[in-house]
Amino acid sequence: MCKMTFEELSGDYSTERMDTVAKALEEVLSSALPQGCITVGVYEAAKSLNVDPDNVVLCILATDDEDVKDVALQIHFTLIQAFCCENDINILRVNNTRRLAEILGGGGKQGGEPMDLHCVLVTSPHSSSWKDPALSKVNRFCRESRCMDQWVPIINLPER
Repeated sequence: MCKMTFEELSGDYSTERMDTVAKALEEVLSSALPQGCITVGVYEAAKSLNVDPDNVVLCILATDDEDVKDVALQIHFTLIQAFCCENDINILRVNNTRRLAEILGGGGKQGGEPMDLHCVLVTSPHSSSWKDPALSKVNRFCRESRCMDQWVPIINLPER
């Protein structure tokens, strides 16, 4: 059951709020990367989700304008979204794969090959319980979005 005030339920998210969530997402990715808590790629994400879905704390699906017409990618997204919803994993859509590559520090390259940034999973480290305030902010945004029947909210990652 979602308990939200009228102000929280009315209208679209403000630009300021979306920017705050985008910055929190950047913080989550930046802090998870050195801990080895990032899985990149549709295939790798599917394997990770199959092996240990309880360890996944966030799923990010990223596209650029040209990806919208990729039917195979959209089918993958639909299946990943369904799995995440069934396993209570928060999902975000991101519309800027180039910026996502910058945040993840690879500039889109992994061993000379372009990284598949269409799906990025953030997992919880096994060694300790990860209490990241930025992750809490992103997760709250996802929960609030679901309360407004927006199951996969879209975040605009601003250029730097």
